[in-house]
Amino acid sequence: MRRAARATLLANMALVATGGAVRLTDSGLGCPTWPHCLTGKAHAPSAYHHWIELGNRMLITVLIAIGVATLVVALRSLPRRRDLVRLSLLLLGAVPLQAVLGGITVLTHLNPWVVMIHFLASMLMVAAATLLLRRTGEGDLAAEPVTLPLLRLLVYGLSAVVTVVLVLGTVVTGSGPHAGDVTAKRNGLDPVLVTQLHADSVFLLVGLTVALVVAFAAVRAPAQVNAAVRRLLAVELAQGVVGYVQYFTKLPSGLVEVHLIGATATAAATAWLVLSLRERGPAATASPAARRAAASPAPVRAT
Repeated sequence: MRRAARATLLANMALVATGGAVRLTDSGLGCPTWPHCLTGKAHAPSAYHHWIELGNRMLITVLIAIGVATLVVALRSLPRRRDLVRLSLLLLGAVPLQAVLGGITVLTHLNPWVVMIHFLASMLMVAAATLLLRRTGEGDLAAEPVTLPLLRLLVYGLSAVVTVVLVLGTVVTGSGPHAGDVTAKRNGLDPVLVTQLHADSVFLLVGLTVALVVAFAAVRAPAQVNAAVRRLLAVELAQGVVGYVQYFTKLPSGLVEVHLIGATATAAATAWLVLSLRERGPAATASPAARRAAASPAPVRAT
């Protein structure tokens, strides 16, 4: 189940990466219709735009296959856990909804605000997949907090700042040069102004994370919390470096792609930190006899 959950998380992160590749290569309208991609004349001038967009759409099939496999594993796990089944079903059901959002972006000719919603929906899926992965290593006991209430509130505030950072990042993208197609419109906002707002929110986020690292160390928080907040800080610092370099080098496509992947890592690391604030006991495992019984066919009785 843990391997299936990890595959689900990686697949949702890969969806963001391939979506970024579509936008950064001006292939957003490589398939100008939806859901069909094999007919019609693409807006993009080169044939490879068509295949890049088609490849991104085909990844939905991979996500559905992984989602079905994860759901089957959750249903067959002993003991069966309803929370894992529900999360697996939720993530599987979100895939076609994301496909519809992708179709709307095409039909609206890559409207930057629709693209923003599409990206933020992917961040929610990454967070949900992180929750699924975390729950595979936990039990079903009532959640018990492992840190002081004030520190928990600070972490919740930090997660709100992360949300603001991600939203402002999409606004910056909507004002910048990488529209996904040469005919796509921008949101009309001043790129310098919104970039400064985004950078200011990142400064706030990093400062708050550093404060949490110090606070958790001072109160000797559990190792899982210390590790989670330090991991998040490392991701933020790496994102900050990439962000500044891409800005001063006029937004090269390769660095923008790295920054997009870093955004998914930020969402996952934030979700993991929030989930590390409580414990729910060890994960229950089936006895060897129960596992053998589940794996072997039932005996046929004579009548």
